[in-house]
Amino acid sequence: MGLNILAVVLQDLCTRDSCSPSKVSQHSYDTGINLTMWKIAQLQRMARKEMVKPLLGNESEIHHYDLQKIAVGILGTGDFARSLAARLVCSGYGVIIGSRHPKRTAALFPTATEVTTQREAIGRVNVIFVAVYHEHYSTLSELRDVLTGKILVDVSNNMQINEHEESNAEHLASLFPACTVVKGFNVISAWVLQSGAKDGNKQVMICSDSQEARCIVADMARNMGFIPVDVGSLSSAKEIENLPLRLFPLWKIPVLLALGLFLFFYIYNFIRKVIHPYVIKGQNTFYKIPIDLVNVTLPCVAFVMLSLVYLPGVLAAIFQLRNGTKYRRFPHWLDQWLQQRKQLGLLSFFCGALHAVYSLCLPMRRSARYQLLNEAFKQVEDVWVEEEVWRKEIYLFFGILAIGVLSLLAVTSLPSVADSLNWREFNFIQSRLGCTALVISTLHALTFGWCKAFDSAQYKFYLPPTFTIALVVPCVVLLAKVYLFLPFVNRKLTRIRRGWEASRQMKFHETGHANQFSDFSAENTSIV
Repeated sequence: MGLNILAVVLQDLCTRDSCSPSKVSQHSYDTGINLTMWKIAQLQRMARKEMVKPLLGNESEIHHYDLQKIAVGILGTGDFARSLAARLVCSGYGVIIGSRHPKRTAALFPTATEVTTQREAIGRVNVIFVAVYHEHYSTLSELRDVLTGKILVDVSNNMQINEHEESNAEHLASLFPACTVVKGFNVISAWVLQSGAKDGNKQVMICSDSQEARCIVADMARNMGFIPVDVGSLSSAKEIENLPLRLFPLWKIPVLLALGLFLFFYIYNFIRKVIHPYVIKGQNTFYKIPIDLVNVTLPCVAFVMLSLVYLPGVLAAIFQLRNGTKYRRFPHWLDQWLQQRKQLGLLSFFCGALHAVYSLCLPMRRSARYQLLNEAFKQVEDVWVEEEVWRKEIYLFFGILAIGVLSLLAVTSLPSVADSLNWREFNFIQSRLGCTALVISTLHALTFGWCKAFDSAQYKFYLPPTFTIALVVPCVVLLAKVYLFLPFVNRKLTRIRRGWEASRQMKFHETGHANQFSDFSAENTSIV
């Protein structure tokens, strides 16, 4: 629009230069300049009118409200009510607080608010925030006559998920059928209201059976600095009320899985490294419990967790190849597994990072120094072993490289970073580099074990070395990945993911035939 204005002005000036005689008076020149500036002002006003029009839809479909003139009331004097009042005042609204004891609670609210009785506050406002608990809704029944026609914004939450058969908002609507109930602002805390959406979640879920009421509350949320999310009718209120009560719902199974793997490998290493020397040789190695055993256990957990990130993708591809279509749903357990891959990957990175920190701390232990001195006293000749030197160097090289790639994967999983990448970049990092990290971690484990898997002395109580057990799942995943990358398998899988189905295909004919296309069964798919 700015370029259009500039073009019109230049055209106007050029026209005036070409049409005006060379001996034009100063008065005429000033008049032309004034007319040009007047045109610029007119065009700017037209631009502002165009900018306020909606990009999609008709202008008649957009509701415009002068929100600064809407009377806002709050019923309740708790922490959330006080924070909400402060936020509304900072956003330019006039707030009237309805309290059963206005004189006692007036000092708790900002001076810009007015604290009065509930009946008087309701009579002077149109939008009312109901900041009272579910069990106290019945105390408002005596105000039913003055609540008629009002918009009630229910901000309450329960103590437990699905505590009542119906949501609090639906219960409030059943108590006051003459009112319009809106569910909103329950997913944000009093602290977020006080800080003004600079900290915490900015989204405000809103639902109501009245579209106009949803628009009013959504515009209020937007003026308060939040991002309103319209989730539809009031029947969605129960799900909104359950959101703040869920404690990391997608992290529960991955965390329990990580703890289970940690306990398994820790007990396994405890038997091999502590119990076996004590039983067989009478050696007391219980000092290894806090550092050494944990450091040996963490990489095993990180290794297996990383392989579990890519195992569901392999299983999904196998299901699609077996079914011959992508339009059949995966089993529920596989669907949940696919949704929790991010959490599995982050826990793998967490265990890998802890393993790196523990490894750096190993030389600082007093036991490590004593062992070093004992080895030095025992040695009477050159103990340089070329094979062991190279094994250790390669082992550390792959370990450092693996933790570096895992760090890149963890950083790109953050929403702020992922949003800056397009789909191809994100898929390349999470899929290609993820498989690369799994390969590097496998090489790290193999160079650590080297020939220990074939040494009978390493089998304590006939138990194989720990790294051999940790290698099982990653090797299965890598072998399955190699199989899926075979040309004839990859070609079929790509066709399935592009909509091809083995059980039903279309055979097209040339133009002019009676039937432009016909179906044929899976027996004829070889000619497609």
